[in-house]
Amino acid sequence: MSSTIALIGAGQMGSKIAHRMAQFGAGTILTNLDGRSEASWHRATECGMKHVSYPDIISQATYILSVVPPADALAIAQVIANTSKEMSLSRKVIFADCNAVNPQTAKQMAQLFVGTGVTFIDGAIVGGPPSDAFNPGLYICADKQDEADLDELDVTLRKYGLNPFSLKGEGSGIGDASAVKMVNSGVVKGAMALFTSMIIASHASSPSTAQGLLHSLTVSQPSFLDQLILLIPHVTPKAHRFVDEMQEVAKFVEDEGIARIYEGTAHVYQRIANAKERETPGDGGDLDLLLAAVSDGKNVRADSKRFRT
Repeated sequence: MSSTIALIGAGQMGSKIAHRMAQFGAGTILTNLDGRSEASWHRATECGMKHVSYPDIISQATYILSVVPPADALAIAQVIANTSKEMSLSRKVIFADCNAVNPQTAKQMAQLFVGTGVTFIDGAIVGGPPSDAFNPGLYICADKQDEADLDELDVTLRKYGLNPFSLKGEGSGIGDASAVKMVNSGVVKGAMALFTSMIIASHASSPSTAQGLLHSLTVSQPSFLDQLILLIPHVTPKAHRFVDEMQEVAKFVEDEGIARIYEGTAHVYQRIANAKERETPGDGGDLDLLLAAVSDGKNVRADSKRFRT
């Protein structure tokens, strides 16, 4: 008989993960949708998730995954920890925080579960939501005394179609998975913010400067143009989520000067999130500039390839 799984968070990522696990035989995935949007309720229903109370989750689920925005992660951990204390657990429960938080936040969460009977696992998802063609990496780690539970979770996640990678070995422990997320996000989302800021800056100079930027990349760094074309379409729909993520990266980086870089990337994403709220297609704002950069970039790339041949 399979153990019950709960997943807190029915966003784009959480709902797709729940759907994939159900497809691989995990059964009904429990969740809690109190205070969540109509869109979250709709996604949860579509993916076969079942809304129950937090006490029901604690009493029924062996494995609880949290897949929520970074700003909500600590509060969800607190709710799970408090509910567990109130219920005086007498059985095994494993809670995995799978959110884009910095290692210190993960360690703070771990302390919430001391004396609750719940094993805390630090987790991090790298990549987009699972699909038929893609399965993101799910990095997980635990303190030394909890490695047996870490191994158990790894086996369970793998059984139900996910792609876990356990971080173990000398010096490993809570915070390592979150650190992987921070450094990966610093590279990938940092690059996206850099592309975004230079697209905006080039247009502020002149339309010809913007065209020159794209052409110059075909000359000096054609792979950068490929990445710009690939990544920029993700900026507008996800910018609001990346603000908190970049702020977490800034907290993770110990060097004050480098941290300011990621405070700047958070500002870039906040600018795009604000533009999404107030701009309309065709008004020539930031969102139009990003769309044009992708379209023009494809044309410039095609022309460059024809010239080379």
